[in-house]
Formats: sequence, structure tokens, C-alpha cells
Amino acid sequence: LSSLSGLTHESHKKDVEQVYLRCSEGSIEWMYPTGALIVNLRPNTSPASYKHLTVCIKPFKDSAGANIYLEKTGELKLLVRDGDRSPSKVYCFGYDQGGLFIEATPQQDISRKITGFQYELMNKGMAADLHTVSAPCRPCSDTEVLLAVCTSDFVIRGSIQDVTNEAEEQESIIHVGVNKLYRQKSKVFQLTGESGNWRGQIKTLLECGVKPGDGDFLFTGRMHFGEARLGCAPRFKDFQRMYKEAKDKGLNPCEIGPD
Repeated sequence: LSSLSGLTHESHKKDVEQVYLRCSEGSIEWMYPTGALIVNLRPNTSPASYKHLTVCIKPFKDSAGANIYLEKTGELKLLVRDGDRSPSKVYCFGYDQGGLFIEATPQQDISRKITGFQYELMNKGMAADLHTVSAPCRPCSDTEVLLAVCTSDFVIRGSIQDVTNEAEEQESIIHVGVNKLYRQKSKVFQLTGESGNWRGQIKTLLECGVKPGDGDFLFTGRMHFGEARLGCAPRFKDFQRMYKEAKDKGLNPCEIGPD
């Protein structure tokens, strides 16, 4: 978390301050914004890999007081307008498309304003999977499922207990009862005290039309801004079949007990 305050620049409202961030994910919080802020993302990776990176930002719910631009060689492209209240909207761009330029808007009372957002750096392939509308809705091939098992941030066997649709955010929340936890990067799936069962939530696009149903599924996916996003999710019996077939041929990319 990088936290800055514009009050120290009150007498220099045209000041431009530069911030350098080395982490691959984090957040910026700019209190009482005045002047402008240039955010330089400098991940601890080889510069040669920069062209393969995508930057995504997710403004805080109550972020206000500044416009956020994409800047390259002096040209500005508006990303987030001050006061835009699109809930949970994520803005992504290629690392080589430019940096972030945050400019405070004129305020009568700056004391109530805080501009902030979360950011994540990821490779372009992963970003495309998360943000291409059709990707989460189409069924995965056998090869894609087996690769997802090896590379996903979470892999679980579970059932759909309920689905909550959020029309405003154009998302569905899948409430999952976990029968077996193979892997999770973050503690999204946890043991619930009242039932003694493992449960968690996975988000996907509303247009995918996920419905509660019987039977177990193999849920895989990525963590994105602290939330589990659905990747491949075949029925578990189908996963068992494709895993066995690949193992018999020596083609499974990694070992994971399918039972």
C-alpha cells in the first residue's frame, strides 16, 4: 500500500510528484489530492519481459478527487473520470502502452477526497482469460482443463450450493460447497464453524448463466483483486475420465490425485 497526501503540496497546486512501485500487486491511496501524480510501475523482472505484461487497476468504491489517465510520451488517454461510480470495474492496458498519470480535479473542499485504486501486473495471456467476455463461458477442452489443474490459483472439487446474480456489476457469485481442496493461493475457501464444511465463493460473468445444479464439479481459476474468478469447471466425472486417459498415455502435465 502506497499512501500519499496532497496537503504537503497545498501551496504548489501544479506540483507533479512521481511514485515508483516495485511490487506486482498493491494499492495507491492519495489523500487530499492536489496537483498531479505519476505512477511508475517497475516490477522486479527483466525489462525484456515488460512487453508481455498487462496492468489492471480497480478504483476504490469511494475514490474521488482526481482523473486517472494513461500517459505515453506526453499524450493522455482518460481511463477513469473523477466521480465515475462503475462498481467493481477493472481497467486494463498493456504495460508498454504507457504509465499512469493522476491529475487532481479542482475542489471547493479537498478534505473529504481520497483517490485510490488497487493494481495488478500479470502476463497478457492470464489477463486475456480474465477479461475476454467469451472465455469464461465456453467449455474448456480436455487439454485446457488438465493445464488449468496445474497452473490455476485454486483447484477444488465441489458442488454449487447457490448462485447470486448481481445485475449492476454484471456478475454471478457461485456459492461452492467444497468436497476436496487440492490447492488455493489465498484463503478464499474456508472451514465454516456452524457446519464444519469448507465453503467459498467464485465469481464469473452474469452472461455465462450459471445455475445451481446437482453433482460435483472441478473448479479452477485465478485470484484477481482478492476474488476467485472462475476458469475451467468441468463436471468431476468428466475430469476423472480425461485425467485417466492422459495418465495412461503419459500426457498429463502434472500429478493430482483425481479421486
